[in-house]
Amino acid sequence: MKVFNGIAELEKAVGTHLGYSDWHTVTQEQIDKFADATGDHQWIHVDAEKAKQGPFGTTIAHGYLTLSLLPLLAHQVYRVEGLKMGINYGTDKVRFPSPVPVGSRLRAGVELVEVTPTAAGTRVKTKVTIEREGGDKPACVAESLSLLVA
Repeated sequence: MKVFNGIAELEKAVGTHLGYSDWHTVTQEQIDKFADATGDHQWIHVDAEKAKQGPFGTTIAHGYLTLSLLPLLAHQVYRVEGLKMGINYGTDKVRFPSPVPVGSRLRAGVELVEVTPTAAGTRVKTKVTIEREGGDKPACVAESLSLLVA
């Protein structure tokens, strides 16, 4: 994990790749719980028997489930010391270039794109690429926005 001692130190890292998270295995239980939480019970996600006959041969994670792993994974990559709080500010340019079959192992790579002072705090933009072990394309690429308050 990369640890920055305050926002000034973080600013010096703009344009650099901060590292990778640990691997996370996507389980059917996680997919089912996400389906329950969102009401998205499409068969490609939750019906293992029907999904065997589908285009991927198994169930796949929801795209938004993959995106929702971003905080879990990105928080393993870097931290800024000396803050009162940090909050999710949103995402830009979210894409899902490849599916995530059940049982896949995912990890996130994080690049620091921008650090911008605002009246409310410091807005940080990172480009997060969630890759699937053995995959030839990322599972998700998103620009994540956070607001840091020192």
